[in-house]
Amino acid sequence: MVTQPDKPKGRGKAVLMTPVKEVALEHGIPVYQPVRIRKEPEFIETLRAMEPDAMVVVAFGQILPKEVLDIPRYGCVNIHASLLPKYRGAAPIQWAVIDGERESGVTTMLMDEGLDTGDMLEKAVVVLDEKETGGSLHDKLSEAGGRLIVSTLKKLEEGTAVRTPQGETPTAYARMLDKSLGDIDWTMDAAAIERLIRGLNPWPSAYTSLDGKTLKIWAADVLAEGSDGEPGEVLRVGKDAVFVKTGEGTLAIKELQLEGKKRMDAGAFLRGFSLEPGAVFRKR
Repeated sequence: MVTQPDKPKGRGKAVLMTPVKEVALEHGIPVYQPVRIRKEPEFIETLRAMEPDAMVVVAFGQILPKEVLDIPRYGCVNIHASLLPKYRGAAPIQWAVIDGERESGVTTMLMDEGLDTGDMLEKAVVVLDEKETGGSLHDKLSEAGGRLIVSTLKKLEEGTAVRTPQGETPTAYARMLDKSLGDIDWTMDAAAIERLIRGLNPWPSAYTSLDGKTLKIWAADVLAEGSDGEPGEVLRVGKDAVFVKTGEGTLAIKELQLEGKKRMDAGAFLRGFSLEPGAVFRKR
């Protein structure tokens, strides 16, 4: 098992193992954690000595050099969380939600030296629910990918796998996520903001600023109604929602989290926090 090095996480910056390392150790599987494979010739020799039939790569985060790709006789097979060639890149799951795709899926492919550019082998389509989040889609695609890789490896071994070239240009590119992407621009239309909220749930999350404090928004509904006021302005406060003007339409916020507080539904939030119409949410 090869995985990324342990890294400090959370407020306490405790060094944590990757989930796959935890499972591997539970089952007595040796674990290797190269910092940068292409700069660690001793590790590459360790891989070569194993004489693997195939290598399976899932969200590893490093581009493998040719000398590694050439080691297994059936090749290095990547499980990519999109229907390639659409959404090559680091964050295909989140961008599928943010862009409002109706379906996504998993593609197995033979890796080459490019970024998600190798020949495709098999695909599995997954339909997105109306309220799909980045987290829920991740779980669906994980299950689909687990089933698909078994099929792909069997076909490679039998010699029945069909290689389909992708072509040079992807139809969409899934660039890497960073926290600044979640800073809500209230001049966007309500539907786009709602998709952003779902796509960035659970990480890095969508957020705004209220009286100088960060307010994370976890769930919302789109209303077609229009109104006067500036984008980001609280139009009214209901029993279980906060209604905010956007560039087009109104966003009904249903779940949120004020800086330093727990995540809660809007009703619970409003029982402990006074929020009046006219307050304005702003970019950080």
